[in-house]
Amino acid sequence: MLPELRVLYFEDLSVGLAETLSKTIAASDVVGFAEITGDRNPIHLSEHFAARTPFGTRIAHGLYTAGLISAVLGTRLPGPGAVYISQSLNFRAPVRIGDTVDVTVEVAELVPERRRARLACTCKVGAEVVLDGEALVKVPARAEADPLAARPARG
Repeated sequence: MLPELRVLYFEDLSVGLAETLSKTIAASDVVGFAEITGDRNPIHLSEHFAARTPFGTRIAHGLYTAGLISAVLGTRLPGPGAVYISQSLNFRAPVRIGDTVDVTVEVAELVPERRRARLACTCKVGAEVVLDGEALVKVPARAEADPLAARPARG
């Protein structure tokens, strides 16, 4: 299921505003990510191989989990029109097939003169942080996206 689109403009943002998306990782997600990226590391695709690793079972690609952050940024907070400037990632723990990842993005800082938002990004499985980092995004102003919205109402 795809997240519902929500458009927020720079003027709509405030420090502390947050959005969370939950996704249960399916084997087909991991296989699909491997097909798209070409990353066929057997730790992701072979149960036999993965059983001999410290994880004991197949794990999702770290960048698949990170991609869930992009889903929040592009669809919910700030949403369509936001442009990635940068992203830092800290991989803290593995994500296994069948795990439900809760991805939370929170506005940490606003830079009005450049219409930038610094966002704290956290991915958890249960109470365990599996990935965290920060994103910097450019967020359109309402007038940029809809020039008529910036005009005063006539009445």
